[in-house]
Amino acid sequence: MSRPEPEDWNEPDNDWEEPVSPRWPLSCEGLYPRERWMWFEQLWSDVCTLRVRYHLALRSGWWLDPVQVEALAALSAWVERYDSGEWDDPPGKLALLYDLERVAALLRDGGDPFHPDRDRLAFARYLIELGCQPPPDR
Repeated sequence: MSRPEPEDWNEPDNDWEEPVSPRWPLSCEGLYPRERWMWFEQLWSDVCTLRVRYHLALRSGWWLDPVQVEALAALSAWVERYDSGEWDDPPGKLALLYDLERVAALLRDGGDPFHPDRDRLAFARYLIELGCQPPPDR
């Protein structure tokens, strides 16, 4: 009986590695201008979804308040991990649902209620003022 030599050894494929999923950072700090635009676009989309799904009382201009932006980015990332199946933790999901009230308290500052159709232009103007660069097709 002969043993395989080290150069004959074939490493089996590792099926246990977790797939790498691209994920945006929780802050747009350090991103290039076009990446910042895309980061805020993704956040806008997520915020619109969270607003309906969790009945969040957002205010117009939420993007102007760094604390609200940070809270919404964190909430969005938290929800996405459960929705994607990356996290399967019922007590953690319940904690998220209970924490919605605390997150909502961070989102109360502002005057008018947030309306995506009405506020979209002001949002885009803010991104341009911030130095974000829209994709070429925008």
